[in-house]
Amino acid sequence: MIIALYGRLIHAADADFIKQLCNYLAEKKVEVWVHQPYLDELRKNINCTTPYKTYLEHQDITGKIDFIISLGGDGTLLDTIALVRDSNIPVMGINAGRLGFLANVSKTEMTQAIDALLSGAYTLDKRALLQLDSNSDLFGENNFGLNEFTLHKKATSSMIVIHTYLNGEFLTSYWADGLIVSTPTGSTAYNLSCGGPILVPSSENFVITPVAPHNLNIRPLVIPDNSILSFEIEGRSDAFLCTLDSRQETIDATVQMAIKKADFTLNLIRLHDSNFLETIRTKLNWGKDQRN
Repeated sequence: MIIALYGRLIHAADADFIKQLCNYLAEKKVEVWVHQPYLDELRKNINCTTPYKTYLEHQDITGKIDFIISLGGDGTLLDTIALVRDSNIPVMGINAGRLGFLANVSKTEMTQAIDALLSGAYTLDKRALLQLDSNSDLFGENNFGLNEFTLHKKATSSMIVIHTYLNGEFLTSYWADGLIVSTPTGSTAYNLSCGGPILVPSSENFVITPVAPHNLNIRPLVIPDNSILSFEIEGRSDAFLCTLDSRQETIDATVQMAIKKADFTLNLIRLHDSNFLETIRTKLNWGKDQRN
């Protein structure tokens, strides 16, 4: 079995855990590949001298590895989307960050999680992705996102206007700081913080949620994920911000954009003793009585 490790930085508090993970994989005779920049971190922070095979890009691992383990928080796991793309490589997130909705395996569960991968005792959650098409080749080959697509003001404090079309039919004009189009996976991220609803991962929907709307009668809207959304944007500034997950591009009013469901999914590994409902109860204190 071949498992690829991906991470960003190694904090001092996580050094012992990373060392234990590497040792446990070696004990289980797992062949380990490491993202090259992360291997530099390993060598610098835990004195790692193991001659791991390295990779950098999507084509380096497609059809060659069995799993990717993301070491960090949800943002780190989102980075793996550009590496996995449409290869169907399953991804497991071990949470060395904070909240951890996607990277929901704790450090204390590391050995059980590795054993589950080796024995096949896991479930693959197929998570829908968004795809952005534009007339300016925004984001190049990585024009998809797991959490959300956003349009946002950039160089001014003034609101912007986002004229939005649903399947070619005019929907409305959002007078706001920005607009979020979220997948069910992303519904617990930026969408949630802006008042959007939580969707269960298997929901075949997108959510359109305005950011600080001026027209107060505007509310988040849930639409089928076979819809196509297109946008025209205007404002006092010539520059606006367009994002896919944690990646961003600066655009102007001439850029034409359309959002649709990608024709591939992300295989997110879920251990058999965890599920989405448990995650929102534990991570969000869902339904708990906070009164003293």
